[in-house]
Amino acid sequence: MKSIEELQSLTKELREDILTTVHGAKSGHPGGSLSAIDILTVLFFDEMNYDPAHPEKPDRDRFILSKGHATPGYYSVLSKAGFFPKSELATFRKLESRLTGHPHPKIPGVEIATGSLGQGLSVGNGMAMCAKLDNLPYKVFVLMGDGELQEGQVWEAAMTAGFRRLNNIVAIVDHNKLAQDSSVSELKDIEPIDQKFKAFGWHTIRIDGHDIADIKRGFEEARSIDKPVVIIASTIKGKGVSFMENQLGWHGKAPNDEQLQQALAEVRNG
Repeated sequence: MKSIEELQSLTKELREDILTTVHGAKSGHPGGSLSAIDILTVLFFDEMNYDPAHPEKPDRDRFILSKGHATPGYYSVLSKAGFFPKSELATFRKLESRLTGHPHPKIPGVEIATGSLGQGLSVGNGMAMCAKLDNLPYKVFVLMGDGELQEGQVWEAAMTAGFRRLNNIVAIVDHNKLAQDSSVSELKDIEPIDQKFKAFGWHTIRIDGHDIADIKRGFEEARSIDKPVVIIASTIKGKGVSFMENQLGWHGKAPNDEQLQQALAEVRNG
């Protein structure tokens, strides 16, 4: 476990990695990666049990990036955690690179290929049920975007987890309120998220997804609950970079050279 100050310092470093990785590829999804990176930092460096030297260890905690487009953030965390060298980030989305635009299990630390939105929670349920069948103590963490909560499969999965009392699954909603080309509420309003999950037997927690102490509090509370847990994290798409924050245009767009330098300066001084 790391201190709040150590985790805050890590998030700055990882934000830099996100920006340089997307810039190098000239494509990617910086907005949704920046909104989720504080959550991913606490998960991987304070909460989860895993061993990068033995990524197939049976009792490891499982993580599923259901919002599979946020690989710049995911890969930055995996490299920092020791699953592969940081230098490999420079190959992101390049020909023959294993660091594809959406995660694939050929990458150390990745459990399953994702990117078709709405499916991650169903897969997480399966992993959670396997843990119970195999009498293993691991937990399953599923990071979802708020836009994908508009998918019906998410609510079928939520109903299943509640019915089976899967107390070893934690869903996290990156609630940045923006989809690809519109606000989530304009497309199909998903609120009240907490009441919907509660109706299916989940314990719900709301947090500030950019406050490290509050994120830690959320996971600490989740550990004490004997039912499936959803953590609804209020976030800002593009967090940390002024010209990306709350902007739709940074879903699938890379900064140019001048924008990269401004963004890196803001992240370092933020």
